[in-house]
Order: sequence, then C-alpha cells, then structure tokens
Amino acid sequence: MKGLFPTSKFQNMKTPFYYYDVDILQKTLDTVKQEAGKYTNFCVHYAVKANANPKVLKIISNSGLGIDCVSGGEIKAALAAGVAPEKIVYAGVGKSDWEINLGLDNNIFCFNVESIPELEIINELAEAKDKKAKVCFRINPNVGAHTHANITTGLAENKFGIAMEDMEIVIGKAAEMKNIEFLGLHFHIGSQILEMDDFVALSNRINELQDRLESHGFICKHINVGGGLGIDYQQPNENPIPNFADYFKTYADNLKLREGQYLHFELGRSIVAQCGSLITKTLYVKQGSFKQFCIVDAGMTDLIRPALYDAFHLIENISSEEAMETYDVVGPICESSDVFVKGFELNKCHRGDLIALRSAGAYGEIMASAYNCRELPVGYISTEF
Repeated sequence: MKGLFPTSKFQNMKTPFYYYDVDILQKTLDTVKQEAGKYTNFCVHYAVKANANPKVLKIISNSGLGIDCVSGGEIKAALAAGVAPEKIVYAGVGKSDWEINLGLDNNIFCFNVESIPELEIINELAEAKDKKAKVCFRINPNVGAHTHANITTGLAENKFGIAMEDMEIVIGKAAEMKNIEFLGLHFHIGSQILEMDDFVALSNRINELQDRLESHGFICKHINVGGGLGIDYQQPNENPIPNFADYFKTYADNLKLREGQYLHFELGRSIVAQCGSLITKTLYVKQGSFKQFCIVDAGMTDLIRPALYDAFHLIENISSEEAMETYDVVGPICESSDVFVKGFELNKCHRGDLIALRSAGAYGEIMASAYNCRELPVGYISTEF
C-alpha cells in the first residue's frame, strides 16, 4: 500500500535504508499483549535476533515485553534499551564465558541450557561469583515443522537442544550442583510456521515429557515453547498483524499446564516483520534477451533472505502509477544469487523510482553485511519523518 510511505520525503534520502512503521509495530504489540493477557500465566518475550535496531527495541521495551537473547551482544542491546534484567532469557548453543558472566553479573531471569558441558561451565562461573544461575533445559523434541529446512530447529538431526532420552540425566546433574537452580524446560521447533497443528504436536510432546519428569519427582515451574509464528509475506497490506489469537489459544487448549506453572513465548518475526520495509532506488532498467531487469541499489547484503532461503517479499514501485510490467528485480552485488524476485509485476519502472521490499522488519537489517565493501543500511522509524 503506497500510502504507507512518505514517498516525497524519501526522494532525497540516501538509499538503501530500512523504514519501520511505528503505528503497525505498536498495533502488533498491543495485539500480542491483549491476546496473551487472556491467560494469566502467559509471558511473552521478544526475540532480539529478528531485529535489534535500537529505536525499534526501545519501543518494544516500553511495551513491557520480556526479551529473548542468543548472544552477549543482544543482552547488552536489551539492557541499553531499558529492559529489566529479570525479563531476559538467554539461549544459544554456544555461549562463551564472557557472555555467561554478563548474564550472571546482570542477574538475568534464566539461561536456556543446551548441553551438559554448558551446564558445568555455568555452574563453575556462578560458583566463582558466589551466585546461583537459574536455568531451563532446552530439549530437542524431535518435532518437525512445516517450514523451510534451514529454519527448522526441533528435529533430532538439528544442533539445538538436549536429546529427550538424556532429559532426566541432565536435570539430575543440575540438582547436584549448588550454584544451579532448575526452573523448567525450553523448546523451539522452527520459524515462519503457519500451521497450528505444528504447535499442537509440540504441546502433545511436552505433555508426554512432563508426565515422564513427574514420575521421577521433577517439577517444572516454567515451560518455554519458543516462538515460530509466521506472517503473511504475500499480502502484508491485508494481513499486517499475525493471528496471535489462534496461536495463544492453541497452546491454551492443548498444553496441559500444571497449577502455578508459567508458559513463556519467544516471538520475533511475528512482532516486527510487517512494520519494516527496505527502501531502495532504481539504478537502471535493462532489457535482456528474454526479460527486463529492474536493477536497484539494494542487494543481498542489505536483505539476504531471498538469496539464503529463496524467500519471497512483496515488492512495490512506490513512485509509479503506470501500467504493470514484468521484471526481474536484482541488486548490484557481484553474485548471481543477488536476485530479489524473478518475473514479477511492478508499475513501470524508471531510473530513480523508489522500490519498497515489504515485510522486511525481521531478519533484514539485522542480517546485513559489508560484502563488496558496502555500507550497512541505516534504519529509520516513521516518527523521524
């Protein structure tokens, strides 16, 4: 929807850049809080890995959500945005000592632990500080998700989590460590999931595992189901806010929570994706032998998802109202994979036209690189215009 953009104000700006619509972001955050708030024991954390733009992160922090981090740098970014340490959970398969110490020094809510060696190091570092580290164990549930293979995380073949058959052993070891406090279990099966049946399958697996643990005398105060809820990349204008109502209700209906148990979510893409667009400028319109190319000044260095995942982003010419023509929209990077879309209909393009790649608020700016010695794109929020 071209009316979303202050196009006249964009015309003299250096491209490419990211544009974040604060109104869409705030409406999304309000919807998340409203739908999760229907259930008194649901706690929502924002997954910083989706987008750590400081201005975006500050808005999310002000909304009161917790934060999910997967690096020490993300912990620092969350703290800088004003997030209370007791709302921060820290996951990741390879936590270094300085990152663990950062979490301990700031008394974060918990570490989501992925292996026995990691548990032993956390205990050792906590002991040196005379502290008790609170931990949840990330269990690999061997539950598949209907999504791209590169963003599936819950299968036995994936690197993430502790095998189900080792669950009791690991929890037993934690009980013997004087500097570890066991809180519960953590799961994550993948990203860009649109079929609620995947979350039903995870709920059923968690129910089985909880029964198993309780038969051994282990009680979980907290269950963390990760995130994974997808968005509508095809029609962002019609569906700017994901179906949070069905998402939270799926867990409420299928997960057998115990009395006093808290359920945690780690939503990233579904919170920020639709508020963000990559704004780029047409450099050339080139007529090939069999097709025409719209060559823009953004490339895979600015938005890598199409090259990495063959991902689709709706593309709009926000400068033109002329008749539609068919283009391959490509970037300037010296790689054949630097293609945003092939055979796509856009309003007739001219040199200097502004092009918007929609639904780019997640895994866009945060994954940008300086390959080809390119400058990183700047991110702006709509209230700056």
